[in-house]
Formats: sequence, structure tokens, C-alpha cells
Amino acid sequence: MTEIHTPRLLLRRWSDDDLAPLADVNADPHVMRWIGDGSVLDADGTAETVERWEEEWDEEGFGVFAVELLGSGELAGAVGLSVPESLPEVLPAVEITWRLGRPFWGQGYASEAAQATLEFALQDRGLDRVVGIVRPGDAASKNVLRKLGMEPERATTHPVHGFPLHIHSIDLTEYAA
Repeated sequence: MTEIHTPRLLLRRWSDDDLAPLADVNADPHVMRWIGDGSVLDADGTAETVERWEEEWDEEGFGVFAVELLGSGELAGAVGLSVPESLPEVLPAVEITWRLGRPFWGQGYASEAAQATLEFALQDRGLDRVVGIVRPGDAASKNVLRKLGMEPERATTHPVHGFPLHIHSIDLTEYAA
């Protein structure tokens, strides 16, 4: 089983006990504002999402982790890697993604988890390049991408929803520098 320990977090695969706390995260419109089309997810949608993430682990050898606080065992949210199939113009690519519940915002957890995930992608899984996809206005996510050393690459438009997107990236040589 793939697990990553950081100073404050455990990144691990999903369990059934994670569905209810993740459903709470996914039901918060403030959390979901910048994710997908901005719609919240109910318990069934959350279960389907986790199932998709677990399938990606099985198919690709990477996926989205559950983010657990080491001190309390609370589920803070999710961070991980995914193939951005909804944006074919960036393929082949692997995207780093995250979502944390609001009680866990502003404490550096997203940056800590994302940094560990980026290291996992480039060093453990042997990926050559990772992208970050953000919508204009999502300053918090852009800040995390900046902390990861990702540079703006290009602007595009979501092919289904029509809103603008900014693509950032980092490759192994930039990461190692």
C-alpha cells in the first residue's frame, strides 16, 4: 500500500470510513467553487469520485490520496495525481490536484501535501512532467503551484464549460535544479 508521511500529514489510499468526511468536504460550495464546474457533490457523487480515484491507482500506478492529519487522524481532504482527460490538449500529462475542507485552509496543509505528491510523481513514479490546472481568480491554488516551483505555461478554455484555465507545469530537470 502506498503511503507518504510528511511532518504533519499521512497521504494514503482511501477507506470506507473516509466517505462521510469527504462527502462533507464535497458538499461545501466554498471548497468546490474552483473544482470542475463548481458543483457540490452528494454522498453518492463522493463515492463515485473515490471509486474513480481508486481505479486510476490500479490502472496508472498513481492517483489521489486521502489526506489525514497525523495528530488527530481527521480526514482533511484529498491530494494527488490524475490524468486530465477532460482537457485533451495537454495530454499526455499528469495533473496535481487537491481539495481540503475549510477548517484546514490557511495552515499550509495543501502545500505540504502537494510538495510530497510532486516528489512522489517525479522521483518515485518516474514522471517527467506534472501540470497544475487552475482557474483565474483561484489565488490560493496559484500560490500552492508557485510554492511547488511550477511556472505558467499557457492559457486555454475548458472544452465543456467554456471558462478560462491557466496551465502551469514543472518537469524533472526544473524540479531537480
